[in-house]
Amino acid sequence: MASNDTALLVVDMLNPYQHKDAQALIESVRHAVPAIQGLVAHAREREVPIVYVNDNHGDWTATRDTLSERAMSGAQRSLVEPLLPPEDAAFVTKARHSVFYETPLDYLLRSQRLERIVLAGQVTEQCILYSALDAYVRHYSIVVPRDGVAHIHRDLADAALRMMQANMRARLVACDELFTEASSG
Repeated sequence: MASNDTALLVVDMLNPYQHKDAQALIESVRHAVPAIQGLVAHAREREVPIVYVNDNHGDWTATRDTLSERAMSGAQRSLVEPLLPPEDAAFVTKARHSVFYETPLDYLLRSQRLERIVLAGQVTEQCILYSALDAYVRHYSIVVPRDGVAHIHRDLADAALRMMQANMRARLVACDELFTEASSG
C-alpha cells in the first residue's frame, strides 16, 4: 500500500448486527475482520491515512463514540472490537450507502492530495459497490481487497466485485498483495 497518495477507508464496521440480514453477514465478516485488521495495522505502520466511515443508523446525533458503544453492545462484540476506530483516525458518518454521498469525505481526501482509495469493510454488494462507483466518478483510483470486504449474498458480492473491476477500473487484490506491493516499492 503506497503511502503518498493512498487512503484506507474502513466502511461500516461499527455494526450492532441486529438487522434482518445480520445472520447472513456475520460469517463473512468473521473471515474479513483479520484481513481488515492487517490492513489497518499495515496502514498505520506506513502512515497511510485511515478514514473510518460508518452509517449513522438514522441517528443524526451519532458520533464515533455513540456508534462504537452501540456496536459493542450488539450481538457480535468480537467482530466490532478489533476494528474500533482509534481517536487519532478520521471518522465520517454517512446516512446512505456511499461513503461520498452528502459527506465531507471527498473534501478530506482532496485536501490531503489523496488520489487512490482502498475500500475495506461491509457490505460488498451494497456500500462497497456504491462507494466504488462514487469514487470512480470522482476520478479516484480504487483498490478493493477481496478478503477485506464482507457480504450478505455471495453471488451478488461476486457480481459486485466484477462490476467494480470492469466498470470502475477497480483493482481487486488480496490484502497480502498490498503488503507485498508496499515493501517492494
